[in-house]
Amino acid sequence: MAYQQLKGTGVALVTPFLKNGSVDYPSLEKIVTHTIKGGVDFLVALGTTAETPTLTGQEKQELLAAIVRFANGEVPIICGIGGNNTTEVLQQLKEYDLSGVAAIMSVTPYYNKPTQEGLYQHFKAIANATELAIVLYNVPGRTGCNMLPATAIRLANEFKNIIAVKEASGNMAQCLELIQNKPDHLTVLSGDDDLTLAHMAIGMEGVISVAANCFTKEITDIINLSIVGKFDKARKVFYRILPAINLLFADGNPAGVKYILSQMDICENRLRLPLVPVSEGTAKKIVQYLKAE
Repeated sequence: MAYQQLKGTGVALVTPFLKNGSVDYPSLEKIVTHTIKGGVDFLVALGTTAETPTLTGQEKQELLAAIVRFANGEVPIICGIGGNNTTEVLQQLKEYDLSGVAAIMSVTPYYNKPTQEGLYQHFKAIANATELAIVLYNVPGRTGCNMLPATAIRLANEFKNIIAVKEASGNMAQCLELIQNKPDHLTVLSGDDDLTLAHMAIGMEGVISVAANCFTKEITDIINLSIVGKFDKARKVFYRILPAINLLFADGNPAGVKYILSQMDICENRLRLPLVPVSEGTAKKIVQYLKAE
């Protein structure tokens, strides 16, 4: 089976909420339209930025269906399906309607801290359970579990439907090892907005970005310029928005990006507990940056 390569700019979509706490679907459509018009190459549904841990099973499936409908085939959709209970992940693969999905993105199991062999067996079970393309997601700062390059490479060599890794370890030596030794069919994508330019320079082929929700054109410009080796021009854009990228994460994700989207009149500044909106101090700094722009 031939798998579509995922390269360029992916956006980890936020989930907008209404005052009563329910999902705001009209605003979700605005976000999808905004990011596609801004030039993203693919959309990621139900990732970290979507506040997925706070969504019910029904909400997750309804959100995915809505994103597929709003995108209307213009760009590929990646769906986050992962967890620290392998059996439950396999059950979700059966239950979800993935007919409009190009790939799933599956995070390393969190909290229970599996060994590298445990990670291998977990993702082996997932790869054997679906014919869909799989993006491995390594984000040790959130999960307490770091998938080493050797494990990702072992999995990619054994399972051709494992086509990409979203690498968010922040460890450049680890990134270099992964890029140097990976099989040709495995794409390495940046999972750190503040390191994206450096990641592209060492050989990554794209990003799954939080900042692309709001700074869509800038992020796509950075990636597209980097792909063709125009790092001098990419640097100018990157350093111009780097202060804003840092502010996006100052009070956690997606608090920063939701505040900026509210300033853009795209969605309300609402999160689900235990997440809360940005502090007044961070909000003032964001407003100052946006006014200066």
